[in-house]
Amino acid sequence: QVQLVESGGGLVQPGGSLRLSCVASGSIFSINVMGWYRQAPGKEREGVSCISVADDGSTYYQDSLQGRFTVSSDNFRNTVYLQMHSPKPDDTAVYHCATLPRFGSRCPILDVMNLENWGPGTAVTVSS
Repeated sequence: QVQLVESGGGLVQPGGSLRLSCVASGSIFSINVMGWYRQAPGKEREGVSCISVADDGSTYYQDSLQGRFTVSSDNFRNTVYLQMHSPKPDDTAVYHCATLPRFGSRCPILDVMNLENWGPGTAVTVSS
């Protein structure tokens, strides 16, 4: 079992910068892939990005969000980060991290599928 706790959310101005963190505990050596999805008020969940922490560190992004987020991790499958670049009001949402199994060509979190574990989320509000 893996427990995930996100942090780093808050109020950020449009065009600013924010970095979210997710710390994993428990059976961390069982983690293959970690990623982020978000849910805005009144909207469906949306996959943001994932990183293959057990293999080569490959990263994957939602096409519509490419270039606006950067996902990274430490070397111990313990912490994953999501850097937000020039956030927009549309990025206002609760951001959750999750663990996933290995996959083929498309990271399942982009379709918010095959999530093994997920955290309670951290709220981000983009507003001036």
